[in-house]
Amino acid sequence: MALKVAFQMDPIAGINIDGDSTFRIALEAQGRGHSLFYYTPDRLIYRQGRVLARGWPLTVRREQGAHFTLGAETECDLSEMDVVWLRQDPPFDMGYITTTHLLERIHPKTLVVNDPFWVRNHPEKLLVLDFPELTPPTLIARDLAVIRDFKAEHGDVILKPLYGNGGAGVFRLDPNDRNLASLHELFTSINREPMIVQKYIPAVVKGDKRIILIDGEPVGAINRVPALGETRSNMHVGGRPEPTQLTDREREICAAIGPTLREKGQIFVGIDVIGDWLTEINVTSPTGIQELERFDGTNVAERIWQVIEAKRGLT
Repeated sequence: MALKVAFQMDPIAGINIDGDSTFRIALEAQGRGHSLFYYTPDRLIYRQGRVLARGWPLTVRREQGAHFTLGAETECDLSEMDVVWLRQDPPFDMGYITTTHLLERIHPKTLVVNDPFWVRNHPEKLLVLDFPELTPPTLIARDLAVIRDFKAEHGDVILKPLYGNGGAGVFRLDPNDRNLASLHELFTSINREPMIVQKYIPAVVKGDKRIILIDGEPVGAINRVPALGETRSNMHVGGRPEPTQLTDREREICAAIGPTLREKGQIFVGIDVIGDWLTEINVTSPTGIQELERFDGTNVAERIWQVIEAKRGLT
């Protein structure tokens, strides 16, 4: 039996088909006989008790410059879908949060991946707070004096926006840095949120490991090495992906967080580990599955669909 699958995602025309995880998931779904429907978050609608979306039937192909074809635009009742993918990138702002509230109204009759209630309640830089024994010293605060005290205690820290993504707005402040007050002014002038500050982990020069978990189980990892002179290892800002294997410590981390991810309906998750420390649990729009497939042949998209198909009663 084929599934009817909708993708709520950023505009498909601009994606990198060699790196985008949503594209690979859609390609795998299509290859398994499932039908695809595509819409952007701004086309999500609530009307008289129904959750709808204006979008298009979708066909995808791995052909650079011609990677998709759209059918005729139509209005779709998302409660009639078998699966809806919540896959737009952050920022995790009120627009993003509103989509989780609307999609929550059709879940679990329609399986929303990942579960929108827990995506909203456990965004990546906050879910790690449930596992303090696995994380480096971490502070969430807006008050400059509190942040100064934390920096004075730990010397070398990473300062980043609480709801950002892709390495944007991430700063390293070493013991000799004099920019904390200026950065605090900048952050507080553009949003009302606290910041997250973590003790700097020197092992990041050897890479920031992205580990993929499917339904709470690790399926593989890639190592992302920062570019020369760069602190951030995100591939969006020039981090170099390379093959790697899981260490015993990383398996311990996965075993500790896996049951929570599974219980909260977080089917596709990417965690970030530097050295021996868990730094983020990415549940909104994790990536890395295409790089992993190229490095060691692990078809993560296939494993994702095996889990979803089982939840939809196909196996």
